[in-house]
Amino acid sequence: MFKILKHAILGPQVKQLVFEAPAVARKRKPGQFVILRINESGERFPLTIADADPKAGTITIIFQEVGKSTFQLGTLKAGDAVLDIVGPLGKPTEIEKFGHVICMGGGVGVAEIYPVAMALREAGNEVTAIIGARSKDLVILEEQMRRASHKLWVTTDDGSYGYHGLVTDPLKEILNDTNKKVDRVFCIGPVPMMRAVAEATRPYGIPTIVSLNPIMVDGTGMCGACRVEVGGETKFACVDGPDFDAHQVNFDLLMKRLTIYKDQEKLSWELWKQQHGKCTKKS
Repeated sequence: MFKILKHAILGPQVKQLVFEAPAVARKRKPGQFVILRINESGERFPLTIADADPKAGTITIIFQEVGKSTFQLGTLKAGDAVLDIVGPLGKPTEIEKFGHVICMGGGVGVAEIYPVAMALREAGNEVTAIIGARSKDLVILEEQMRRASHKLWVTTDDGSYGYHGLVTDPLKEILNDTNKKVDRVFCIGPVPMMRAVAEATRPYGIPTIVSLNPIMVDGTGMCGACRVEVGGETKFACVDGPDFDAHQVNFDLLMKRLTIYKDQEKLSWELWKQQHGKCTKKS
């Protein structure tokens, strides 16, 4: 069992949990994730490690409640425990001194890009960060990202805070600035956002890395559920990724695979609400 030490609400249906997991905390590197199971009857689902403290033996997970398992996880408080946390899994993000890097996060993807930005800055890179959300109340980890970068852009779709627009808007401004060379772009967020970033950087030939989030079960490459197409080849996100060359990813196929079990997920969510008297609407 893995005990929850802290529980915090970062925004509407966005939660932060700090778990006691010393073995994972000692080994975790930026870009890696864990697979979590709440109880014996629960599903296995992946969540990126947003932060870790090897000395304290803790890992931090940030997630949005979007379905049965994440809503159930969000009901747990400090002192509660989950049955399984397996990890760290996946290949760590490649961290070296590239020069000027742009780190982009959308929605809860900000929690995933944060440790990457921190590591890149510590490696001696000039880090420009761009984070975005639909509205001001959904912006997370702004101060943490400000400390992890040399310059931070905050965007909101509705203009309620920061730059009014999408994360690709300031990206294009930077790319069009002939006085500012960009050596690499890292992007984590919703699939449409990552796809848009890939298309924005493609004409410039800038290496662009995205972290993919396909359906995942065992996290060891055995089940094949997390397969994605990259460069015309089948890859398994859990062992070959989750980071991939954005310009080689088949985003059309990825988006189709993400909706394969949409009806079953909706049914599971509705049944869980009925069983637990939940009236919260699915976001």
